[in-house]
Amino acid sequence: MSMTRINFESLPWVQAADGLRYKIAERGARRVRLLEFAPGYADAEQCVKSHTGYVLEGLLEVEFDDRAEERFMPGDALVIEGEPHRAKAGDEGALVFLVEDV
Repeated sequence: MSMTRINFESLPWVQAADGLRYKIAERGARRVRLLEFAPGYADAEQCVKSHTGYVLEGLLEVEFDDRAEERFMPGDALVIEGEPHRAKAGDEGALVFLVEDV
């Protein structure tokens, strides 16, 4: 078993879209990201990737095609198993840590 320390402070921010930026590190078949959503940010398109994450700050709302919207607050974990979804940040934005397969 191996372990790698990832210092997010040393990683640059990547601007993914207007109102969304992230820091990323990949090790083997795994990727970790720290996402910062600006207040009121909403994904323009749906995502179908799987995500496992933890909300550090703010409110993250996730819309699904086939069920009610889910709201995630600081301290909440989320697991999305590849179903179509779209993320929206609350009025104060959101900071979310994600673990994903590459």
